[in-house]
Amino acid sequence: MLDLSTTYLGLRLKNPLVASSGPLCKDVGNLLKLEDAGVSAVVLHSLFEEQINLESQELDRFLSEPAEQYAEALSYFPDMTAYNIGPDGYVEHIRRAKEALDIPVIGSLNGISTGGWIKYAKLIEDAGADALELNIYYLPTRLDLSAPEVEKMYADLVSHVKASIGIPVAVKLGPYFSSIPNVARQLDACGADGLVLFNRFYQPDFNLEDLEVVPNLVLSNSHELLLRLHWVAILYGNIKADMAITGGVHTAEDVVKSMMAGARVAMTTSALLRHGVDYAETLQTSLVEWMMDHEYESIRQMQGSMSARSVSSPAAFERANYMKVLSSYTLRAAVR
Repeated sequence: MLDLSTTYLGLRLKNPLVASSGPLCKDVGNLLKLEDAGVSAVVLHSLFEEQINLESQELDRFLSEPAEQYAEALSYFPDMTAYNIGPDGYVEHIRRAKEALDIPVIGSLNGISTGGWIKYAKLIEDAGADALELNIYYLPTRLDLSAPEVEKMYADLVSHVKASIGIPVAVKLGPYFSSIPNVARQLDACGADGLVLFNRFYQPDFNLEDLEVVPNLVLSNSHELLLRLHWVAILYGNIKADMAITGGVHTAEDVVKSMMAGARVAMTTSALLRHGVDYAETLQTSLVEWMMDHEYESIRQMQGSMSARSVSSPAAFERANYMKVLSSYTLRAAVR
């Protein structure tokens, strides 16, 4: 009998399919459907730092200034009182999710500064969350802010949160660091129980007719998985923290690749938004079929089997592969 089980953040999961933080997780009804469809855990939608600030009146005072003074800046802030359910409502959402579900429920905080995060990390723990994901969404735009300073902000945040709560803490990172392995090692040393690779930083677009900068949301695709596979395969066996892949997980083959790179779980949202909640069941069925066709007995059997330390040519993850790829492309004759 096939064994699909895995472990992540000290939690034993029935399979490696996890619903990542997203709009589907804002409704308990959807969470129940996800559980019925076979996902092994859910990461709830994020509580944003801006919401915490609003509750403490810091952001509220800014938003109450005369509109003409901050008209351009205000246009980029949603109505935070309606954007989400608010800090207190978020904690209650966790309680209701825990009462309704049998699978683990992971809370999510999105921001960068310590501030109210410590308070709400504790409240999320008290509400019954099985773990906490720190979704550190930070874009350094100051010219005087150095890379070591940015990395220290991450490390300090993780250290403070870990010191304040007892449940496992995962850190969701973006790929834009000078040295991803060094950042991973720093966070590992700070006590991070897991690393989630990678956050998708959404880029604004230009409206050429109205000359405006506008938000632009595009769902992920399987091609985005390659970046995640690359770094998880390199980090595997070099850090203690569990690794999760998020972004680009759309097929059973994507799940298999994630496991072989060295991830403990494969997280997905875009595929569920595109195909519906029941697609999780399709993913699991296809995963079982793939394992049977290729004579794998368990998920653990494949985890890390294609990591840099396990393959015969680890240089494939380094500069040598860059040169090989550049020289491998053959121009095709133009079709007339």
